[in-house]
Parts: sequence; C-alpha cells; structure tokens
Amino acid sequence: QAQLVESGGGLVQAGGSLRLSCAASGRTFSNYAMAWFRQAPGKEREFVAAINWNGGSTYYADSVKGRFTISRDNAKNTVYLQMSSLKPEDTAVYYCAAAQGRSYYIYRSTYDYWGQGTQVTVSS
Repeated sequence: QAQLVESGGGLVQAGGSLRLSCAASGRTFSNYAMAWFRQAPGKEREFVAAINWNGGSTYYADSVKGRFTISRDNAKNTVYLQMSSLKPEDTAVYYCAAAQGRSYYIYRSTYDYWGQGTQVTVSS
C-alpha cells in the first residue's frame, strides 16, 4: 500500500506562484507514474499533470500548460507541481495520485493511490 502526503498549498494572489509537494512511502516510488488532479467546489475532479516513472515524459491539461510544471525526485520519493501565473480559476483542492506503470496516464480511474489533498486558493 502506497501512502501519499501532499503539502505546499495555501492562499496566493493572482499572478503568484506556489510549489506543491507529494511525499510517497510504502512502495518502490520509481515503479509508479505520478499525477496531480484538482477538484473545485461543485465540480468533478480533473486531471492537471502527469509524469512517467523517471521524469522523462510529462503531460499537461490545456488549462495549465505553460504555467505549471510537474517534476519528480526518485531519490526523495517526491513529486512536485510548480504553479506560476496563478489564476482564481486554479482555486481547488489538489490531489497527488500514483499508478503502477512506467508511462504516464491522464485518466483518474487509472490511479490506485491518492493523497488527502491540499487546498490552493487564488485571490483576484
């Protein structure tokens, strides 16, 4: 069983930046593809970004492309989401997810393990 713990959320003004972290334990981290999803109030959880096992391939939702960067450090069992040029519409609970496999995946159903989420609020 993998455990995922997110951190780094908070309140930021529009145009600002935040870096989210997700620390993994319990499994061999490099065997897992990782992703970030988010869920705004009253909306479904949506895909944000994904990364393959060694960080060599990434994929982003159109809404964050060019503003967010996903990365991972397998030595630290941690995946990151650097968020820049934040907009009020980025306000959501951000979740880290892990899926066994060496590619990257964009569908929520593919992911086996989830963190508890971290709140990101962007004020206008």
